[in-house]
Amino acid sequence: MYWSRSFITTLKEAPESAESVSHKLMLRSGLVRMLIAGVYSYLPLGYRVLSRIEHIIREEMDRTGAQEVLLPSLQSVELWQKTGRDALMGETMIRFEDRRGRKLCLGPTHEEVVTELAASQVKSWRDLPFTLYQIQTKFRDELRPRFGVVRSCEFIMKDAYSFDRGTEGLDKIYETMRRAYETIFKRCGLDFVSIKADSGVIGGDISHEFLVPAESGEDMVYRCRICKAVLGAHEVEIEECPHCHKDMEKLNALEVGHIFKLGDKYSKSLGVKFLDESGQQQVVQMGCYGIGVSRLIAAIVEQNHDENGAIWPVEVAPFGVLIVPVNVGDKLIWDKAVALHDRMVQEGLEVLLDDRDERAGVKFKDADLIGVPLRITVGTKWTKEGKLEIKDRRTGAVTEIAGDDTAALFNLLRS
Repeated sequence: MYWSRSFITTLKEAPESAESVSHKLMLRSGLVRMLIAGVYSYLPLGYRVLSRIEHIIREEMDRTGAQEVLLPSLQSVELWQKTGRDALMGETMIRFEDRRGRKLCLGPTHEEVVTELAASQVKSWRDLPFTLYQIQTKFRDELRPRFGVVRSCEFIMKDAYSFDRGTEGLDKIYETMRRAYETIFKRCGLDFVSIKADSGVIGGDISHEFLVPAESGEDMVYRCRICKAVLGAHEVEIEECPHCHKDMEKLNALEVGHIFKLGDKYSKSLGVKFLDESGQQQVVQMGCYGIGVSRLIAAIVEQNHDENGAIWPVEVAPFGVLIVPVNVGDKLIWDKAVALHDRMVQEGLEVLLDDRDERAGVKFKDADLIGVPLRITVGTKWTKEGKLEIKDRRTGAVTEIAGDDTAALFNLLRS
């Protein structure tokens, strides 16, 4: 990919309205642009990151045996009235009436819809268990959208729903999902914690939140400085670890995932029942498992940045390699940069070539801002000594390598 053809638009300064580090850097590096408060367009760099996060989530969800579906965003308010959650959601739910007079809403979440779907399919114990998941846009009329994509009116969520014949099966899939979430967040390069949480308007008896310590986080957790035990703010009476009795540090945290044991909260009110082996009718036990997909981008930036810009973990980076020819007018430099780019594309690497006719300093600043893990500089070292400079964005370490040593170069890029 050539920079000049990629619709990458960086900003020297973030708008004054940007509050958090992630919001500022996502705007400056050209990941997103605001349409109206709480509503964002994802530009090519941002969409590439988003797609990589979704790929990780799909891989780990598929490993659990969950099956992907796509449920409708348009929902009947009547369905929400059956569970009583239309009143709980209140003005947060975006409601309207269509030309047929039907009372509809834009889905803020999908427990009702997926439960109604299961009710039409499940008849016997032989139909169970199963888990469905989707990655889809949700809509909520937030009173005060904040921190860019962290608290927005339109956002992307991965929501999964498990259906089982009993609590034992529910417990098993809940633990499977908990482990899958840990893997997902680790692959995204996040330092995270998990705590027992309030189930809120989703409901159920037990739930756990996954939180990322971040300056702009709206939640609060306490973590022991010694044994690293973590407690939610509602669990702490004094700032002392209940395990080792040492001081606990107070951390702002950003919620990125939440899992729930719903039990029969939805299946009972929406009629998801089955006949067991003895012909007795039973109510299905459900679980719900959510990840804020678009919010993960902000969380990753919050934990992976410096004063110059983002520092993307390799697995979610928009590109793995950025090639910077310092002078595109120099034929030796330009030809080498293009040859490198074309070879890397053939090898299956995600590579961006900065072909702009700009000063080297401008290119280097933009390289740090967008945070690609490895930068290859083709400059006077190449024309005079036949060497390339490879800089690691995270560590700042620079390695010089002979430009014709292809094997060594690709070993370094893949290490």
